Amino acid sequence: MASASSPPRMLALTMGDPAGIGPEIALRAWLRRAEHGARFYVLANPEVLARAAKALDANAPIAAVSPTEADATFDRALPVVPLRAESRASPGVPDPENAPAILESIERAVASVGAGDAHAVVTNPIAKRPLYKAGFRFPGHTEFLADLAAKAGHARAAVMLIWSDKLAVVPVTIHIPLADAPRLLTRELIVETARTVADDMTRRFGLAHPRLALSGLNPHAGEGGAMGREELEVIAPAIEELRSEGLDVVGPLPADTMFHAAARTRYDVALAMYHDQALIPAKTLAFDTGVNVTLGLPFIRTSPDHGVAYDIAGQGKANPSSLIAALKLAERLNP
Repeated sequence: MASASSPPRMLALTMGDPAGIGPEIALRAWLRRAEHGARFYVLANPEVLARAAKALDANAPIAAVSPTEADATFDRALPVVPLRAESRASPGVPDPENAPAILESIERAVASVGAGDAHAVVTNPIAKRPLYKAGFRFPGHTEFLADLAAKAGHARAAVMLIWSDKLAVVPVTIHIPLADAPRLLTRELIVETARTVADDMTRRFGLAHPRLALSGLNPHAGEGGAMGREELEVIAPAIEELRSEGLDVVGPLPADTMFHAAARTRYDVALAMYHDQALIPAKTLAFDTGVNVTLGLPFIRTSPDHGVAYDIAGQGKANPSSLIAALKLAERLNP
């Protein structure tokens, strides 16, 4: 990671869904800039941020800038790089018409990093349902970003890491029905996921020898086959393959005993077999400060670990803590 004496590096923050809390937490993160030190610009329509600032009665001037002008602007105004697509921001009202602007913001943030105008991409929350209505074909942010990377010639699979100072955890299977997890959980998927995690924990996070702990799929990690055979036939062979490659891997561990405080001291990252097995402990331990990090990409991407919160959008209630944590982590990670 960057040393404490290194100057802050500029970050490209996406708009997210303008009808959600993204505009508010972006403004609040800028207002707290002296507290966290991260520097960023938002790819959005300036009027959306200006209306949000007015609604919040926030002393947050908005400056429409190019990416190269953002750093010089940051101390006096929130730098906003205007989008070509229009967006309508009725707080709490999802609108598929916003999809082009939401996706343009993400695409241009990635392009900004590729052009050297930003150190990392930080994404505000999106809601999938209005995007699906507009023809969006990806399960979520992670898969869309992986597709953008693939189009640029980077074919490596993307991996979702939920990080906090209390726990770092990866779901091996992600946005699929729980009933499909046993069928889609393969030795090859576990091995590829663990390799990506180990590589990025070394390259991005600076851990020389990351320690990985793999959960079981079934209660009590299968009880030796009495409660399921995935541990014996899928997970254990994957662990042996990873160990043969020199990786520090333990498991399969019972998921109900691997997340208490003492257990967490024995590993750097936990790999869980399905979405909620990973995200329930992560959000329980660090709901306001957890960060979603996409591993396996050719660029750094972090995001707050929460959704668009339509129910409180525009009401001045949104907590920017997770976004601030995402900004701080993105600034620290190695490119």
